Amino acid sequence: MTELVIPDDAPPPLVHYLRMWNEHDLDEIRTHLDRCVADDCLWIDPLHQHVGRDALEENVRGFRTEFPDAVLALGSNIDSHNDRHRYEWVITVAGGETLLMRGFDVATVNDAGMIDRVDGFFGMLQRFGPE
Repeated sequence: MTELVIPDDAPPPLVHYLRMWNEHDLDEIRTHLDRCVADDCLWIDPLHQHVGRDALEENVRGFRTEFPDAVLALGSNIDSHNDRHRYEWVITVAGGETLLMRGFDVATVNDAGMIDRVDGFFGMLQRFGPE
């Protein structure tokens, strides 16, 4: 079964951000957002571009409503430098048996310790050259 396991050394805003995507109580999504995302956060992926907590909250609520049994889990470690953090993620359903989507994010944390930008990518990068 796929589940969200967060490394002990994960940056605190990412802990709330990742838990937010798995929050089943729609009213608690905002609680996570207020703890981790800047008011004017920019969130971009191939299908969406949002500015601000309200727009991101609407997106997460829509995701949780459409896929109530989905689980977002880390698919890699969290690689960090200069307040930027990248990690792969997987979204599964049916107890981890069915892959819904995979990709990776690069999240930037501001001086106040809040995420102010997330750049999301769908799918995996194709590998070239020697292993």
